[in-house]
Amino acid sequence: MHVQDSRWASASAVAPAGGAMGSAMSAGAGRGESSRTTPLRVDAQRNLEHVLRAAREVFGELGYGAPMEDVARRARVGVGTVYRRFPSKDVLVRRIAEEETSRLTDQARAALGQEDEPWSALSRFLRTSVASGAGRLLPPQVLRVGVADEAGTDEARVPQQRVQPAPAVAADPVDDAGAAALLDVVGRLVDRARAAGELRPDVSVSDVLLVIATAAPSLPDAAQQAAASARLLDILLEGLRSRPQA
Repeated sequence: MHVQDSRWASASAVAPAGGAMGSAMSAGAGRGESSRTTPLRVDAQRNLEHVLRAAREVFGELGYGAPMEDVARRARVGVGTVYRRFPSKDVLVRRIAEEETSRLTDQARAALGQEDEPWSALSRFLRTSVASGAGRLLPPQVLRVGVADEAGTDEARVPQQRVQPAPAVAADPVDDAGAAALLDVVGRLVDRARAAGELRPDVSVSDVLLVIATAAPSLPDAAQQAAASARLLDILLEGLRSRPQA
């Protein structure tokens, strides 16, 4: 199992917060990504789709520290083709992370809209997200897990669910908005389940997202991966549920 913080860091080691990463994003907007507003040739569009699919697979298996050469090899294109669409690796990493955050947000909204029972809505969101492999591509800014300080307090345990995300690797308003939208809708799932007495009162939004990251192992066999994910999620869901006081 992987938590993306360490893997994201290796992808962005040359881009401090608010610095080169933001510049790379701006460069992508000006050089590579801006072309998304113009219709691509059929072969160029096909190559882009292959690169994005390969990037999701490679980063999901190896983490965001995987080199661009691995992405190109999986996509069966030259590495120059990858760089023509994404002028730096940081731009590609951000594109994949943004898409994954948006996908999780859509899944959470669907669970809210289609399940009347609070616990059913929360568990549906978790099962759908884990089955899709979303946890392997979660950006670290939505995995805010606190560590107990010397006084023994743990800020991640307080029930302040829907907050602005911590500064990402780069201070990008689009990224912050996407992460905030995800935290907000998952916060509503958590609030409903807690208010119904079905969720432990100390469970936070970060805990729910950590479950998604934890229950999405990367195994070589697809059937084994699906079985392991389902079994692990069953165990984790039991840990989230509120228990009647004796």
